[in-house]
Amino acid sequence: MAEAASFANLWVPFCRKHDIEPRNPESYFSMKRDPYKNKVLPDFVRDRRRVKREYDEFKVRINSLPDSIRRRSDAYNAREEIKAMKLWRENGHDEPMENVKIPKATWMADGTHWPGTWTTPASEHSRGDHASIIQVMLKPPSDEPLTGSESDSNAMNLTEVDIRLPMLVYVSREKRPGYDHNKKAGAMNALVRASAIMSNGPFILNLDCDHYIFNSQALREGMCFMMDRGGDNISYVQFPQRFEGIDPSDRYANHNTVFFDVNMRALDGIQGPVYVGTGCLFRRIALYGFDPPRVKEESSCFGRKNKKSSTVASLPETGSVEDQSFANGGADDEEMSLALIPKSFGNSSLLIDSIRVAEFQGRPLADHSSIKNGRPPGALTLPRDLLDAATVAEAINVISCWYEDKTEWGNRIGWIYGSVTEDVVTGYRMHNRGWRSIYCVTKRDAFRGTAPINLTDRLHQVLRWATGSVEIFFSRNNALLASPRLKFLQRIAYLNVGIYPFTSIFLIVYCFLPALSLFTNQFIVQSLQVTFLVYLLGITVTLILLAVLEVKWSGIELEEWWRNEQFWLIGGTSAHFAAVIQGLLKVMAGIEISFTLTSKSAGDDENDEFADLYVIKWSSLMIPPITIMMINLIAIAVAVSRTIYSSDRQWSSLLGGVFFSFWVLAHLYPFAKGLMGRRGRTPTIVFVWSGLISITISLLWVAIDPPSGNSQIGGSFQFP
Repeated sequence: MAEAASFANLWVPFCRKHDIEPRNPESYFSMKRDPYKNKVLPDFVRDRRRVKREYDEFKVRINSLPDSIRRRSDAYNAREEIKAMKLWRENGHDEPMENVKIPKATWMADGTHWPGTWTTPASEHSRGDHASIIQVMLKPPSDEPLTGSESDSNAMNLTEVDIRLPMLVYVSREKRPGYDHNKKAGAMNALVRASAIMSNGPFILNLDCDHYIFNSQALREGMCFMMDRGGDNISYVQFPQRFEGIDPSDRYANHNTVFFDVNMRALDGIQGPVYVGTGCLFRRIALYGFDPPRVKEESSCFGRKNKKSSTVASLPETGSVEDQSFANGGADDEEMSLALIPKSFGNSSLLIDSIRVAEFQGRPLADHSSIKNGRPPGALTLPRDLLDAATVAEAINVISCWYEDKTEWGNRIGWIYGSVTEDVVTGYRMHNRGWRSIYCVTKRDAFRGTAPINLTDRLHQVLRWATGSVEIFFSRNNALLASPRLKFLQRIAYLNVGIYPFTSIFLIVYCFLPALSLFTNQFIVQSLQVTFLVYLLGITVTLILLAVLEVKWSGIELEEWWRNEQFWLIGGTSAHFAAVIQGLLKVMAGIEISFTLTSKSAGDDENDEFADLYVIKWSSLMIPPITIMMINLIAIAVAVSRTIYSSDRQWSSLLGGVFFSFWVLAHLYPFAKGLMGRRGRTPTIVFVWSGLISITISLLWVAIDPPSGNSQIGGSFQFP
């Protein structure tokens, strides 16, 4: 972090001077063609060469840190041992000191040390057992712009560039064995509390560790939604997820194009898109569990009748938070008394005082008569207080393990606990209180990240999402139990979030029906009557029109839509079905199971950008799709053989059954291709087992239903 902060002092001014996008140096320097060449300031080439050299050296230092810290620590620890032995002799001990028990430490470049080493943990310094840690890497910037100086020819000229950097803080919450830290949701809540005390920005950007900002103006666009007229009831602005490093054909629909460019756009037309866990800009007070401001609402305030919002939005502009009354923020719409504030947010006066400040700073600018309770112009130009030891100490206090005890963090405030998809539940709670959300699609992608591109990792990703949806269905976060503030269409959308994994049951039945009809020589319907054909044609035309509407309205490619359809069946017959089993066992029997990875065949071509695509890691999630493929292939072979050797050949029935089986197999084609691994490197064992299975099935069928009459095969052959 210190190395990154140091390099940022050069990289950020360079980006501001030449308007560089993206602001991720690795992505920028990896571009095959520099889009800024011959279109920028004359000294661009020189500045770029300087920054590129510094970045290469920065990467070398980062990559060598583990070895250098280990070598430095060994040297310092050896020095401490020598000191201990010398002290032993000075104290008059003639016998040799056999075992010098010196506490090992990890020594840093500035001479400080951490207890423990890289390999041997120590008390208060081990994974899952350490105190709270906060380190300010970059101090808060000044209030006024700060330009650089005119330097020599070897450095950049920054005389007209603002060289200020935002505050950068490293936070590691306290961890103790046996304490439930609530994973990502708990970490996010700890960051919310620490940031409220140290910086208290009215808006919070949530990004996963594998995402980076691709468009530096995206945050400004998101804040414009919430600070514009009528935007005070917007809880968050969700940006679409865009990914890099995915194979050109997007074999497993990693881009999720239909979801991000069709479903989320449609939700934007009602109460707003769901929160998907990353690429989201939040209004801080919405995370605090307050209701959105309403123009007309009468409520009582300590026995006095007044017109006020149920949030802090219409509180007086002066006075501390202790002088105000807060609303509960739940569906019951009861007021939160003064005594309940510490019980809800915890016993931190600095945190409670920061709530009203964040609400005030996030208000729309009162530049129009229609804006009520707006922020007066110039209200945010006051100097910020500098960080002191007491403030940092309080920030350390609010990220301790015990702080959330007997509070509403994770229950009504912040990210909600109790689900592996805490993102959906958190967004649902906001919509349930009446907040809206916005879907912001920028011309230039706002953020970009990476996604798992091999089959097994993708299935386990989908399994986690589906498991969270099943948990939502069986919890009080089910949309059927929502408050009246959740609008009807939004309720249906959230109901679909909890129900969609259960469709896997019907999907699996559908995938086996064509094979069953081929085995039994009975078509899916008794007879092809006109009524049935008209009904089938109507459904088919409706589905085609719906697909055309999705493709044309959203602007996605037809191939992307088809990839989504294929993986919908792959995921539905594997991960979704497994999630339903997990959920039912957990709810009905209290049994928790997990689908883990076993063997792995790695892609060994380091020069291949998509080498990970061919990695084969066996998982029990693969069993249902493999079974469906095998059964349908066997059924086709059986039906074709029966029809050929039958005296009454019913080709129409055969073609009907084979068509539906091929339709199922067409959807499973990417799955089958993933099992084959790299093109041209299909394991020999696959061909061996395929041949053995085919021969065995053929012999079994001959034994069960041998040919009769003149069409007998093999003379007097009898199965033993």
